[in-house]
Amino acid sequence: MTSRPFPRRTFLQSAVAGSLLFPGVVRQLLADSGDPLAPLPAQFPAKAKRVIFLFMTGGVSHVDTFDPKPALTRDHGKEIKADHPEIKNRPGYERIFLKRPQWEFAPHGQCGTEVSTLFPHVATCVDQLALIRSLHTSHSNHYNATLGMHTGSFAFARPSLGSWVSYGLGTVNRNLPSFVVIAPKQTYAGTQVYANDFLPGAHQGTLVVPGPEPVANIAPRTPAGRQALELAALQSLNEAHLVPRDADPLLAARLRSFETAFGMQMAVPDAFDFQTENAATLASYGLQRGQTTGFGWQCLAARRLVERGVRFVELIDTGSSGNWDAHGDMMSHVPLAKNVDQPVAALLRDLQQRGMLDDTLVVWTTEFGRTPFNNTADAKGREHHPWAFSSWLAGAGVKRGIVHGATDEHGLRAVEQPVHVHDFHATILHLMGFDHERLTYRHAGRDYRLTDVFGHVVREVLA
Repeated sequence: MTSRPFPRRTFLQSAVAGSLLFPGVVRQLLADSGDPLAPLPAQFPAKAKRVIFLFMTGGVSHVDTFDPKPALTRDHGKEIKADHPEIKNRPGYERIFLKRPQWEFAPHGQCGTEVSTLFPHVATCVDQLALIRSLHTSHSNHYNATLGMHTGSFAFARPSLGSWVSYGLGTVNRNLPSFVVIAPKQTYAGTQVYANDFLPGAHQGTLVVPGPEPVANIAPRTPAGRQALELAALQSLNEAHLVPRDADPLLAARLRSFETAFGMQMAVPDAFDFQTENAATLASYGLQRGQTTGFGWQCLAARRLVERGVRFVELIDTGSSGNWDAHGDMMSHVPLAKNVDQPVAALLRDLQQRGMLDDTLVVWTTEFGRTPFNNTADAKGREHHPWAFSSWLAGAGVKRGIVHGATDEHGLRAVEQPVHVHDFHATILHLMGFDHERLTYRHAGRDYRLTDVFGHVVREVLA
């Protein structure tokens, strides 16, 4: 007796099943039928086959990086009326004053998109970017905004965007996880940003920590032949244990993790062995040969992982320079930008040179922006700003060299073509071949989706 009935899977994957059942039901039954990581087709043809998600934790200032505001410089020190309810009710903001950007902006590329001097390397890539200047979110706290950017939920744990992509597409390399997160340390909301929550456990993000041993305990302690025999015996016992327990999904996921771990013993050391990279490639990412830390290492590791079939790779910028939460001094943005600028540009060029940017979606974002004002005119820092911030997309299916949306003259609010986080998620899923309203999973009596009951695809950024 087996816990993986092949005929059932064959039926569910057939064109007949797809026409008889709702697509979300078919996908969920496939996910629960014994092999949740089996490769699955998208709901409609799409150029993007994989995602690299670059998350700048802490809140990057849009008015100092990607959203030039000459009026903010002109009106520096001007007191403005605190007419927004959240400003009025916030202690210390009874009076607010505009604060000028601390870096100059200039047009770049053939498209002429303006970028500040904080990102000189990324600025040379603007002809590849769809820059969104009108993002906004639903919370001003780091925890909630970070949770929202990753899961679409600002208050409760829900499956991560990476988990939804893994659930929707499965994997093409069973020796590596379908969803990998590379971060020196945890960000706000901790492991919830890459959790599978109620999706099958195989879609949980696998954490990789830069260093000499990116994935702990990966080296086998017994010869491969003996280990294979041990695992085969264990698998037989485990499957017998699973059958009378109605193929419990948590237990099934645990059993499959043994199979993945066995394959990872060979695949992981290869993926993170940069010795095969030439000196020019290492230098482009700002890496020394043998270096195993830094955002450049994270970016090169991401390219090598997606090259080997990983569906979703997230890089979280939580390095030694701290994070982008610049309450005390905006000059903290200088080392942070320097840390990521060259590697991000190198990643885009590397993918393009290898022909991989044609089917890889690259996302650069943060959880919210920073205030164009403060409670004193000479304040060095900026506070949390959920009403407007900038992010960009590049690669498969994305228009190149465009700017979408705009904030008002001081960068306070998104006023032209505003894009909520739910819209951002809907657009990413669309680029991967999914209707965000139909990529669902039934849990606790209702059909859940990444965008909950919200979201519209930002079609203006689609190629």
